[in-house]
Amino acid sequence: MSHKLSRWALPAGIDELLPEQAGRVEQLRTAILNQFYVAGYDLVIPPLVEFVDSLLVGAGEDLSLDTLQMTDGLTGRQLGLRADMTPQIARIDAHSMAPIAERRLCYLGTVVRARPDGLGGSRTPMQVGAELYGVAAVEGDLEIINLMLNTLKIAGIEHIVLDLGHVDVFGSLAAQARLNAGDEEIARDALQRKSNPDLQALLTGRALTPAVQDALMALSRLNGAWGAVLTQADQVLAGVMTPVMRQALDRLKKIAVLIEQNFPQVSVLIDLSELHGYHYQTGLVFAAYAQGVGREIARGGRYDDIGEAFGRARPATGFSTDLRALLRFYQAPIPSAGTILAPADYADAELLLVVERLRARGQRVVMTTQPIPVMAPQLTRQSADGTNLWQLMGDTNHG
Repeated sequence: MSHKLSRWALPAGIDELLPEQAGRVEQLRTAILNQFYVAGYDLVIPPLVEFVDSLLVGAGEDLSLDTLQMTDGLTGRQLGLRADMTPQIARIDAHSMAPIAERRLCYLGTVVRARPDGLGGSRTPMQVGAELYGVAAVEGDLEIINLMLNTLKIAGIEHIVLDLGHVDVFGSLAAQARLNAGDEEIARDALQRKSNPDLQALLTGRALTPAVQDALMALSRLNGAWGAVLTQADQVLAGVMTPVMRQALDRLKKIAVLIEQNFPQVSVLIDLSELHGYHYQTGLVFAAYAQGVGREIARGGRYDDIGEAFGRARPATGFSTDLRALLRFYQAPIPSAGTILAPADYADAELLLVVERLRARGQRVVMTTQPIPVMAPQLTRQSADGTNLWQLMGDTNHG
């Protein structure tokens, strides 16, 4: 019996959407893409499969481990199923479209991951997001964060925690500490895990100034309400502050002030040890959290260098989320005009014409071989002066 059941069992992390769920996904998809459109974002549809060296440009080891790979029978090169659409959008901007000063692109599609995305997570998220190219100023970051928060609002998420970070703070300290690439990765991992003992073990015995060492050790504590964190950061980092770090902290402050002003339902936090995507992020990083969800519901940041491999390095920032994950919050009713039943008589040209006209007006008409209940909305044959007519009987607002 177990062998037979396995024929329709789905792999771990792979799921399907049944009619009610699929209808709600389509309704939410339409609402989100319409929001992108009216904000000036053009929809693109990248391919599901690309050459691996294109899919993994600037993405780091994590995305490589998440990417299912195979050999192309035509070229012998390695193909990959996309695990993230961001590099694809960067390729489209840099290589597939004519250069313009600013470009706004949005996308929606299924990605496939070799590993579940977190505890009990999906291996086939329906990734939706937006990317802004050519805007280096803080206004670009604000535009994308506003777009993300409005997307979550459309999905029905009322209370959002927005977590802000900036990779330049850690990057500047790592440079002052003269950490090589391997040690920088160890330090980044320790900070992500808030593991000061591991970070202390890495730094022990190095020729560091006390100010640099203390600043690195303090990063994991610099998280919480944005005002308090920035005040503390000014004190802790005073002895090691560089112009790059000052600009990063000033940008974080401006974003926090304006987001709280424009989105009263959003609580803004800052975490200077948040270094998710450090391999390719080049500035601001951010994540949104919703009540009852143990991980971020949306994430984004700045990745100005990702287009370089495609021939056009320029400012870039964006965000993405999983449409399936948003579905748990989406409570908007699905409009329904009801179902009209008709006999499956494909030899009756008059019946077929009536069905065609009703469907053209958006009515849902099912031609069935089953007996039609008397009280159901239905097309019924009536006779008038010897002429057969098809009339709609019953209430079409239910069915």
